Amino acid sequence: MTTTPAPRTETAILGAGCFWCVEAVYLTIRGVLSVRSGYAGGHTEHPTYEQVCTGATGHAEVVEVTFDPAIISYAQLLRIFFTLHNPTTLNRQGNDIGTQYRSVIFFTDEAQHKTALEIRDEIEKSDLWDAPLVTQIEPLTTFWPAEAKHEDYLARNPGNPYCQAVVAPKVLKMRKVFAELQK
Repeated sequence: MTTTPAPRTETAILGAGCFWCVEAVYLTIRGVLSVRSGYAGGHTEHPTYEQVCTGATGHAEVVEVTFDPAIISYAQLLRIFFTLHNPTTLNRQGNDIGTQYRSVIFFTDEAQHKTALEIRDEIEKSDLWDAPLVTQIEPLTTFWPAEAKHEDYLARNPGNPYCQAVVAPKVLKMRKVFAELQK
């Protein structure tokens, strides 16, 4: 009896505004095995959504993307990241304002750090955005998982006005832009 070895996995920790949008987009990408909402980059231990929303914890809303690098590379995930949100607005994504919505990449090792810098520079030189990027690139200290009610948020709350007005249109746009990477 032969068994197929489990895929080698890596994780990416990315903050691109509201984690509901980011989660919904990455869940559609081939090679992404799971996406978990959470918080990183702040000083409060075991933060709650309500605490993070105040902006006082220093945490950003982030997603932990677990992926199979044999199917999708970290660089490809970052190209999606730089396209799915506006990385030129400091501490803001649309009507979501505050440091908890900042554009940030938390790297877990030196290879991720190097790739993040390279992809940031690639995007900066492209004509994708007409203003300088403000994305922070920082080492991950701790990822704090968000409350369970935030997981699969779009799928569980399709009638939510925010999901209808912001999340669903973003997912549809990204499905078109990255059609070749869809599951």
